[in-house]
Amino acid sequence: MANPIVGKCPVCNEGMNVTRLECPYCQTKVEGKFEICRFCRLGKDQLRFVEVFIKSRGNIKEVERELGISYPTVRSKLDNVIKAMGYDVQTAPEDETGAKRRDILEMLNKGEITSKEAVKMLKDL
Repeated sequence: MANPIVGKCPVCNEGMNVTRLECPYCQTKVEGKFEICRFCRLGKDQLRFVEVFIKSRGNIKEVERELGISYPTVRSKLDNVIKAMGYDVQTAPEDETGAKRRDILEMLNKGEITSKEAVKMLKDL
C-alpha cells in the first residue's frame, strides 16, 4: 500500500507540487507539474473533522456530539478547513448580542452555568 500524498511541505507548510505519476501495473511514468486535490492540502485532524462533518450530513449538533466539542469549536474547525482548501472564509461581523449569546452557550457547554441560568441570561439579552 502506498503512502498518502503529502500536500504540505514539512519544512515551510506551503503546498507541494506533484511532478511524477507512475502506474503500478504497467509502470508507465508521466512527468510534469500536477495540481493536487484540495483535500490533499488538509492535515490528519482536518480530514477527520471533514469525515465526521460529511457523515453527519453537516448537522453541527451531531459533529459536536461525535467529536465532543462545542459549537464555536465546530465553526472554527470548519473555517480552518475552508481556508486550508484555498477558499476565503466569509465572516459576518458579530454584533454585541451575538457575542454574548456565544459566550453564554460556551459557559453552558463547559458546565460553568446550568441550563436554567443560561435560559435566563439569554432571555435578558
